[in-house]
Amino acid sequence: MKKIAVIGAGFSGAVIAHEAAKAGYQLDVFDARSHVAGNCHTERDEATNVMVHAYGPHIFHTSNEKVWNYVQQFDEFMPFVNRVKTVTRGRVFSLPINLLTINQFFGKTFNPREAETFMASVGDASITDPQTFEEQALRFVGRELYEAFFKGYTTKQWGMHPSQLPASILKRLPVRFNYDDNYYPSTYQGMPRHGYTHIVQKMLDHPNIQVHLNTKISRTEAGGYDHVFYSGPIDAWFGYSEGRLGYRTLDFHAERHEGDYQGNAVINYGDEEVPYTRISEHKHFSPWERHEKTLIFKEYSRYCEENDTPYYPIRLANEKSQLRQYIEMAKRESGITFVGRLGTYRYLDMHITIAEALDVAERFIAGASTGETMPAFLVDPLG
Repeated sequence: MKKIAVIGAGFSGAVIAHEAAKAGYQLDVFDARSHVAGNCHTERDEATNVMVHAYGPHIFHTSNEKVWNYVQQFDEFMPFVNRVKTVTRGRVFSLPINLLTINQFFGKTFNPREAETFMASVGDASITDPQTFEEQALRFVGRELYEAFFKGYTTKQWGMHPSQLPASILKRLPVRFNYDDNYYPSTYQGMPRHGYTHIVQKMLDHPNIQVHLNTKISRTEAGGYDHVFYSGPIDAWFGYSEGRLGYRTLDFHAERHEGDYQGNAVINYGDEEVPYTRISEHKHFSPWERHEKTLIFKEYSRYCEENDTPYYPIRLANEKSQLRQYIEMAKRESGITFVGRLGTYRYLDMHITIAEALDVAERFIAGASTGETMPAFLVDPLG
């Protein structure tokens, strides 16, 4: 059987490795970090015993039944509903914008029909073809809600004014004309009882898989394998020859307190003068547990420098131009498939990452019998 290298032990690499190992392939899985699960890594905090999402909150949600059934092989998923609050102008509101948010903000008692009519009246109907984030928000929620909930938060999150961001970032503005404050509209939602790292460890626990942590593998060294699945940064694979792609990174300021700090898992801060974007209280991600002490993360967003952890791609015009060059270079490579958030330079939720990794693994295994060559990408990074 072919010898396979998987570079990156996050969900993309772990799913591909697990499926290929079951099919009889021998795999080496490499990760530069000291742990598996990538940015989904979870661990117990020694001081509080709270399960911590080390790189920020990750809530599993999906409407893909195949993916939902797949992840439950590796851990029990406990009930969890993400109910985000936001603090703006000295008041607390529910997100996404729903009937309670509208009535609270404007001091009304609208029913759904009245609220829908009202929102149509405050939106800027003169903007018929929104080109920027700001125009998109003004078109659908009007200036007051835009400035309260989106302007400051977005400026902090992206490091630039919303008028400089494309409308595509705010693809579909969720406004609900009922009192549903479940942040996600997905069919399934939950939290793994033992954390995400536990899931990835179980995926990689197979006699055909050798895991190498704290290990970087170069493009030259990877050439000794029959095929490589690469989930690291696509620009890094080519030595940044076309320049570094732009990412935002996050800094977390941890604080430990007695009792309950904020009474909710996630609270956003919409005012621009508040330097952090949100506060996460990690014990609320595991509501089936009980803890006397608590741990919070204040989250700060900034541009990703050379030695930082990349979180989400910026994908503005300049980055897309660079990405196009890297894609062409990747397509000229042989024996490698680029996967995941970093490998395809796309913002991906966990369930999308897992679904795409399953597709990659299935195609690779099926291709062994037909002689089909794996392409560099199964999903167009610019699509």
